Amino acid sequence: MNYWLFKSEPDEYSLSDLKDEPGQVGRWDGIRNYQARNFLRDQVGKGDGVLFYHSACKIPAIVGTARVVRTAYPDPAQFDPESKYFDLKATAENPRWFCVDIQWQSEFTRPVALKEIKQNPALAGMVLVKQGRLSIQPITADEWRTLKQLGS
Repeated sequence: MNYWLFKSEPDEYSLSDLKDEPGQVGRWDGIRNYQARNFLRDQVGKGDGVLFYHSACKIPAIVGTARVVRTAYPDPAQFDPESKYFDLKATAENPRWFCVDIQWQSEFTRPVALKEIKQNPALAGMVLVKQGRLSIQPITADEWRTLKQLGS
């Protein structure tokens, strides 16, 4: 089992939105960064743990957890000319972008803010601290445990 941090702007798709989905399962789509796409396509596996991070908001923070329930498949938005994620170069035979399905697991008792993460020596090696803009990031089992503890 691997662990991941998935970033989303809460006004686009929040942890509450995921919780409100039928079966509390939602499609994690719209990834248009090649490094994040490669993680999603090649490494994110069924059953993997996900820390749900709210970004581009007043207080960026990890707010809860989810788990991967369906591995990578072609993101349908890349084929839809009406979608903001449409990609003219993508074809059914050669998709460029992928998505996964995740299921809500828990909401943290208290959000773990980016500022707090940056100040915690146990979390200094996180991709979030070193390469903050990446929307899909691996985290270690120790980081997972530390962050879950901080959020409880």
